[in-house]
Order: sequence, then structure tokens, then C-alpha cells
Amino acid sequence: MFSRTENFKQYTKYYPIVSTLIAVNLFIYVLAILPGVGENVLNYGVQANFLIQAGEWWRVFTAMFLHANFLHVFFNMFSLYLFGPELEKIAGKARFITIYLVSGIAGNVATYLLYDSSYASLGASGAIFGIFGAFGALVYYTRRTMPMLRKLILPIIVISVIMTFLQPNVNVYAHLGGLVVGFLLGLVYLHPKRILSWRKQKMAGK
Repeated sequence: MFSRTENFKQYTKYYPIVSTLIAVNLFIYVLAILPGVGENVLNYGVQANFLIQAGEWWRVFTAMFLHANFLHVFFNMFSLYLFGPELEKIAGKARFITIYLVSGIAGNVATYLLYDSSYASLGASGAIFGIFGAFGALVYYTRRTMPMLRKLILPIIVISVIMTFLQPNVNVYAHLGGLVVGFLLGLVYLHPKRILSWRKQKMAGK
């Protein structure tokens, strides 16, 4: 399910939203490490709670596309590359991008509400955890019909949550907030009756 065998052309064709998100994140990362330009990108985009308190609410969105270093962006984009395609295929383009963005924003809002005003953060982890949460909803709906899916996905979610608390300098509330909101959106978007209805509409439109 999470084994990617497509070449570059196939991948970008089959999963345009995931491909675009990866490209945007990598492009912004390159901008952020350029001398002069990078400092401005970070200064105006990072989530800093005291600046959000001052009215700079766009930071709960822009911080999703900023990363602290190469390993940070690599692991987040690798997770998106690996886990995003199946969810885009199952949920559809519009619902996938909604899960990704709303989960990421929710994680950053949780960060704002639950950390003190001096806290600052950046990264796409809340959105990535939203994808995990949506898969959790899929596991819930298919727990009787597809038990192997549960055995595949639940360990990924559990290990990711455990690592959230074990690793240093991790935004716990962004991870958990994204996970919960992704799960709730998954309950709405991935209900078997909805998926069946969307597939019927798609087939009828061909």
C-alpha cells in the first residue's frame, strides 16, 4: 500500500496534489537558505506566538511550509511522498488538500493556544499527522472488512505518537492537533457510503 514503484512522470501524473505540495515545500526550503532572502522568508513566515498575538495570524498557515534544516524537510517530505498518494487516491484531490491544510492549521492553532507566548515553531508535521489521522479513520471504517489494513497503519500511528514524546524539540501539540483533526475529517470524508457515491459519480462522468 505504501510501496512506491512509480517513476517520476507517473508519480506526478497520478498524485498531482502530493507532488505539488512536495515541490512547494522544497522550493520554499531552498529560498529559506539563500543569503539575505532566507532570513526574510523565515522572519515573516515562522510561527511565533507573540507575533500571532500581535495580529500576524497568517503565521499559522505559512509555518507549515517552513523547515529548520535539511533533515527536517527531508523526513516530512519523505513521509508525504510515502503516505500521501494513497490518501489522495482514496479521498480525491479536493478532500486530500483539505485534510492536509486544515490539519496543519489546526496543529498550529493548538500550538498558539497551548504553548506560551515565547514559543516559536515551523514545519509540516501537523499536516503529516493529519494524513495519519485520516488513515486512522479509514482503519475505523474497515476494521471488520480489512483487518490487515489495521495491522499496517496502526503501528505507524502509534510509533509516530510515541516518537513525538521521545524526540527533543518536537511540537507535541502540532502533532496531536493535526492527528485529531485529520481523524475527524477522515470520519467525514472517508465514510464508505461517501466513497461509494463519489466513485459512482466519477464513473458516470466518464
